[in-house]
Amino acid sequence: MASYQYVYVMKNLSKVYPGGKEILKGLSLSFLPGAKIGVLGPNGAGKSTVLRIMAGIDKEFGGEAWAADGVKIGYLAQEPDLDPAKDVMGNVMDGVGPMKALLDRFEEVSAKFGEVVDDDEMNALIAEQAEIQEKIDAADGWDLQRQVEIAMDALRCPPGEADVTKLSGGERRRVALCRLLLSKPDMLLLDEPTNHLDAESVGWLEHFLQQYPGTVVAITHDRYFLDNAANWILEVDRGRGIPYEGNYSTYLENKQKRLEQESREEGARDKTISRELEWIRQSPKARQAKSKARITAYENLVASAGSQKVESAQIVIPIAERLGGVVIEAEGLTKGFGDRLLIDDLTFRLPPGGIVGVIGANGAGKTTLFKMITGKDQPDSGAIRIGETVRLGYVDQSRDALDPNKTVWQEISDGQDELDLGKRKIPSRAYVGQFNFKGSDQQKKVGQLSGGERNRVHLAKMLKSHANVLLLDEPTNDLDVETLRALEDALLEFAGCAVVISHDRWFLDRIATHILSFEGDSHVEWFEGNFEAYEADKKRRLGADADQPHRLKYKPLSR
Repeated sequence: MASYQYVYVMKNLSKVYPGGKEILKGLSLSFLPGAKIGVLGPNGAGKSTVLRIMAGIDKEFGGEAWAADGVKIGYLAQEPDLDPAKDVMGNVMDGVGPMKALLDRFEEVSAKFGEVVDDDEMNALIAEQAEIQEKIDAADGWDLQRQVEIAMDALRCPPGEADVTKLSGGERRRVALCRLLLSKPDMLLLDEPTNHLDAESVGWLEHFLQQYPGTVVAITHDRYFLDNAANWILEVDRGRGIPYEGNYSTYLENKQKRLEQESREEGARDKTISRELEWIRQSPKARQAKSKARITAYENLVASAGSQKVESAQIVIPIAERLGGVVIEAEGLTKGFGDRLLIDDLTFRLPPGGIVGVIGANGAGKTTLFKMITGKDQPDSGAIRIGETVRLGYVDQSRDALDPNKTVWQEISDGQDELDLGKRKIPSRAYVGQFNFKGSDQQKKVGQLSGGERNRVHLAKMLKSHANVLLLDEPTNDLDVETLRALEDALLEFAGCAVVISHDRWFLDRIATHILSFEGDSHVEWFEGNFEAYEADKKRRLGADADQPHRLKYKPLSR
């Protein structure tokens, strides 16, 4: 057992960037051994800076920060480094190097028993073998190869022989996360560990971290992850660190009490927290009933869309033309790519007012489906029908169609002082402010923005396009929780349809009326209900195997 009271301590920690911007102001925190801490806060609040200081990478800071003696710290950066001279398996095995060396030495010692005749030498070998065996027993290292295979499979790592220099950013992160988890440090520092993981892999990671004996500090905006895996929430806001004991739901309750006590001018933000709390307090049955009620209440949504008032910390999606009976329909849809069959005989009908959550592992064919809906790609067989009244709005994963030389305000507003949002006009700066670009942030150059900020610019541009069917490809990646809440509320009030590729289960639970799941083996399941109801149905259909993620399999393409 750890002999220290705290695994890590920071006293009066401050950080000032060149130009005088103070990002951390006098943080004093002590981290308990074995604590599972979720770190929350707006984009740019300094969360990643805290982790880099704790990992010993950023040494330019004021105050003090130190780990207890003998504590081994492991860190997952947003863009981790891999050894380019090794393949995927070689990089993963770096995480278990010391244990692999012990197992190899145990084999060597065991082999020598048949060769040694001298008693003293034999006694020395027996003593060494006992010592090695004790170390392997203590670290549960006998089935090391199986542990490695389970972790690589569950995190959907690329094949072991793959060249790491040719991997995508998401694949690199999965390999680095796998290597880090297998190295079993005393303290895990994880910067957005759930980015680029699908819902099943996030579920596996949650379970792994719940059982993990060491301390975990994770920056994440995945609220199910924070609810299931965290027993403390550290909120980093305006340079301060505020710890809350409990998981995400408890944090929301306590945060609301704090806002009430401080009686700040926080009306709009307070409302978004209240709405989320109201949803949390509902039973699963009530949540599912609410998602079904959205379809039947489509007429009311259309009626109320014109009279909505715009408040701060709130996104409002303007409505264009009302939708007819046909929105998006697929009949016997089949599509292959290379030698793989991605989609095999998919049939579904999206009703007016429907919000579809599209889930599945990376590379399963989700973005290909969007390309077929937008007409950029054609099915191999079957048909996809888009209703005559449908006006599509599309935000893709790449988010590269932005002018880096324009300011945030110019890029979103096209230089207009007033924007026409359907049945009402709104000052363009107020509209830009809805996406959490306040004051001087609106004058930032687009080329200098973080991933989360670029995502918000794309959303702001697309959501004012008067589309009545929104196609959102990973809109929740890199968004802070406040913007996520605002986007959820906007979609719930939106008098149109949305098809959303997302791995954020909380987001899908709150907004989805239907789930379209790429389950592997080229099968795509169309399900009426939210994510929680879909998960229950999947367990009924597939049994115990439903919870365990594996590398994707596809049917071969026979043309």
